[in-house]
Amino acid sequence: LACGLADGFALLLVARGVAGAFGGLIATQVLAIVGDYFPTERRGRAMGIVMTAFSAASVAGVPAGINLAAWQGWPAPFLVVGGLAVAVGAVAYFTVPSLRGHIRAGGGPPERALDLFRDVLHDRNQLLALAFTVVLMLGHFTVIPFIATYLQLNLGLGDFQLSVMYALGGALTVFSLPYVGRLVDRFGPPRVFTYGSLATIAVILATTHLPAGLAFGAVLVVTSSFFVSSGGRTVPALTLVTSVVRPEQRGGFMSLRASFNQAGMGAASLISGLIIGETATGALTGYGTVGWVAVAMSLVAVWLAWRLRAVA
Repeated sequence: LACGLADGFALLLVARGVAGAFGGLIATQVLAIVGDYFPTERRGRAMGIVMTAFSAASVAGVPAGINLAAWQGWPAPFLVVGGLAVAVGAVAYFTVPSLRGHIRAGGGPPERALDLFRDVLHDRNQLLALAFTVVLMLGHFTVIPFIATYLQLNLGLGDFQLSVMYALGGALTVFSLPYVGRLVDRFGPPRVFTYGSLATIAVILATTHLPAGLAFGAVLVVTSSFFVSSGGRTVPALTLVTSVVRPEQRGGFMSLRASFNQAGMGAASLISGLIIGETATGALTGYGTVGWVAVAMSLVAVWLAWRLRAVA
């Protein structure tokens, strides 16, 4: 709401930073609530539905925000989202379980932030989960930031074709992620993550080695497969990570995991930026090498996934 009411760039920047800080906290707590409320044998399906919500919001939210801004001005999307947040927050306050049983059972004051770091440093399982989070981002986000640029500069796609690509890929994940969640509950997170990663590896190599002049339909098949496979392995990955800590530690640990996730995204973007170059004609070079880096990190992530242990 403050973003929509800002009357200058400085205030908008500050308001956006505060919104981002609390938005990250809310996203983390959503995952912690899923971990607390759903037992391990049902957590995969629940996580799949949550990730579907993110995909649906991305597919519908971006064009809705653009059109709303064009109709009523740039503050309109902020004001609408702020209003929705007030309404959803009120409903959640009365309907979402408090999930404070582990606090009453444990007694005593809540842990300090330093206690969280101490517990993680003394728990090999949690350290592996944080390493798994970073490595997964290195096997994922090295490729993503340059997909649109590569398709435009090397394959000649236009803005409309890119919008079709993202809309189709996002729409497909709305249908695929709940199915992946059911597979996780049936076969276990490590196995589904392994097969999802192998599929993602194949699609990564195809995406980063697309030849110039390829028909747009073929490009759509490859990029849509990338959205589905890479998004699909996120469901078992999150199910694994939420299972490595006890309920009384899950909220703090998932917040720390979100920080490592962001650090992994930044490191992945930096690595790919150092590898990728540009020809005299403006085409990108080195994107194929970035693909092989992502493949190597994906294989390491599979190795780590089988070493994480769920806490009862």
